[in-house]
Amino acid sequence: MKLSYRTIKHLILWTPTITIGLWEYLRHTVLLPYVSMDLGNLLAPVIVFIVTVTLLRKLFAKLEATQEELQRERMLKAALEEREQLARELHDGISQSLFLLSVKLDKLDRADCSEAAREVSAGIRETIRRVYDDVRQSIANLRTLPAPGDFSWMASVEALGGEAADAGIRFECEGRLPDRLLTNKEKVELLAIVREAVLNARKHANARTIRVTMEPSEGGGFRCEIADDGVGLGESDLKAFDRYGIRMMRSRAEEMGWRLGIRSAPGGGTTVTVEKDDRAARDDSPRTRLAFHERRKGGSRA
Repeated sequence: MKLSYRTIKHLILWTPTITIGLWEYLRHTVLLPYVSMDLGNLLAPVIVFIVTVTLLRKLFAKLEATQEELQRERMLKAALEEREQLARELHDGISQSLFLLSVKLDKLDRADCSEAAREVSAGIRETIRRVYDDVRQSIANLRTLPAPGDFSWMASVEALGGEAADAGIRFECEGRLPDRLLTNKEKVELLAIVREAVLNARKHANARTIRVTMEPSEGGGFRCEIADDGVGLGESDLKAFDRYGIRMMRSRAEEMGWRLGIRSAPGGGTTVTVEKDDRAARDDSPRTRLAFHERRKGGSRA
């Protein structure tokens, strides 16, 4: 039976009082011929101490667990409210602005303009379509219930596989990363990188097969590889400014102190590799992360 927070507090407050009351009642009504007053006074604190050690310690543990659960629920509620607010802002702001741009491009196409202008308009329209799809996906992700910090890593990867299978793509998962190997933050960041790589393979690479390979490494590290058999990208495409997904993956990996590698060639598919070793683990310290943010600020000022 699960005790409520209020019940646990009442038990902690009343248990010592009830214990003393019962002891005094038994001492004066039943044990008085056998236990002297001095011995009874000496046994009273001993009995309270024994009850505290045995019963109240368990109640305090339950109280702490209940407080942590309430704190997680409050944090989850706050996260949901913030995500919903962000989703509304994306829908009411960027999404509608992209739709307005698309309408204006339709008017431009109907106007009397040169063939070169029409080609530029078609390119802009394709870019708007891709950005609009990304915004819609972001809105859907924000409105999806976020996984708690102690979610199962393998279950999350298998859920990605289910999404790929629904899109008609074969999904293969090899190896395992035990949950105990990853911190809560590492689970979230690594899952975001894997999700982005799988999403790129689904939406842009026309892949038929996606393979995710995971294995632990020495020193508490890991290696995760996401490979597809899609159309692939050239070197110039990998460095293109509009590759938002690639920039996001690089940023997440760099902030965590991981190594991220992307190998791709036209017609040869794409492979994304994320690695963390003992050196990377040591580098993922508050001082290193502070230096990383300072470098980013310095670069932005430059």
